Amino acid sequence: MNSNSPARRRPGRRAAVAAGLLLAVGLGMSAQVSAQASVHAPAKAAVAAPQSVSGTTGHVVTRVADFYGAYVDAKSDYTDPDVTLATALREHYLTSDFAKRLATWEKENGVDGVLRAQNVPARWTVTDNGSMGHSHEVVVTLTFGSGETTQKTRLFVVVERYNHISDITTTSSR
Repeated sequence: MNSNSPARRRPGRRAAVAAGLLLAVGLGMSAQVSAQASVHAPAKAAVAAPQSVSGTTGHVVTRVADFYGAYVDAKSDYTDPDVTLATALREHYLTSDFAKRLATWEKENGVDGVLRAQNVPARWTVTDNGSMGHSHEVVVTLTFGSGETTQKTRLFVVVERYNHISDITTTSSR
């Protein structure tokens, strides 16, 4: 029998096709099962596109968003917040003058001055509010709570020319 004859190739080919089919069906089933387990929407609902976040080096809105994202992450573990990281972020992003004023404000008010709250927000958005001479104002909207019990706080963050936060207030400087 020739090694290239169909009779000789068929068992191997059938085994390979069968194995490939089993693998494809198995992967399809496991992907379907894991997708169904993680999605609590009706089966006919369209799958949402992946969410993306982008930024630009040196862009003031990106810089403030980076600061708030990292700061909230550092503070968000209620059982073990990363105080060292939160402090380092303040030292890196805030002007030294503002950091001192903020510490005084926090002692007087008994809340975190960056968040203007005792707890940590569930969500936040950062929006450009325009230039002001050599500074720039960015609006940070913090959303606390979830479901029907949410509260929003708008903060106006002033960033100086060299991308350091020089003020955080609840009213616009504009």
